[in-house]
Amino acid sequence: MTKRNKTLKRILDVILYENPSTQDEIAEKLGISRRYVTQLLQPLVKDGTVKRAYMIDLKSYEHLAESISRYSYRTSNGNVLINDMLANMTHHVHSQLEMSFDAVLEYDEDKANKALEMDFATNNMVEKVRTSVETVVSINQHSEISKSMLYNEIAYDLERIGDYCGHIAKFVINDIYEVEENVLKKLKKMYKTAQSMIRLAMTSFIEGNTELKDEIMELEETIQIIQSKAINLIATQMAESSFDEKERSNYFIYLFRLIKAFKRIGDISVEMMDVAVEFHDNIPRPTTPRPFR
Repeated sequence: MTKRNKTLKRILDVILYENPSTQDEIAEKLGISRRYVTQLLQPLVKDGTVKRAYMIDLKSYEHLAESISRYSYRTSNGNVLINDMLANMTHHVHSQLEMSFDAVLEYDEDKANKALEMDFATNNMVEKVRTSVETVVSINQHSEISKSMLYNEIAYDLERIGDYCGHIAKFVINDIYEVEENVLKKLKKMYKTAQSMIRLAMTSFIEGNTELKDEIMELEETIQIIQSKAINLIATQMAESSFDEKERSNYFIYLFRLIKAFKRIGDISVEMMDVAVEFHDNIPRPTTPRPFR
């Protein structure tokens, strides 16, 4: 492979997996000039391989990959690319949740705003997965469309987790009180449990390791118990507080939302595990909504 083609492949990998917003960002990630990025991408933009907002047409990409890397469809197919996109999106959502909770721990409004900004990238990643799934289905007419659509469901679930990360970050922006230490200890446990549940669910989906379901169900019970203890603590604090002060009343409302956000992240992780089981083991998901099971 020539040096030029190696650089082109690195640029395409950045577009596929790292969600850049501008050519300047691509150049910075690779340590090359923006002019060189423009030079290599310009023909691909003209022929439609690279589209607006730096999205790649997978059908064109596969032909291009064969020409620059001698990859075959067998080793570089659309499903592999979508799995890589979902793995990258998972890493991004983990980081978004970490940034959101760090903002709470440090009562840092700048970090809270950064976490909210990360949600724009999360939304863009969902659109990339959706477009890629449509392309895979159009390329392979014999693919199981119902299974291909499960990729979209996983991406949508990760987007929902990103939304709840936003709820966590907004606690810092909306409120003037820091969380009291005894409640904060419960939140730290909920945060660690939620991160573990996301990791287990996505490992199951991407790697087909569905035997992890028992472990994630144990964590679901754990996060439910911690939530109940946190709510009891807050209820005690509320009973000891005067509600003449509007700001104090709002603090408790926002704090309940914060706790609920962690519980919902856990619920969504279990839903992703159900999708993984359906995808890999062909066991249909329960039709009854989780709150009514």
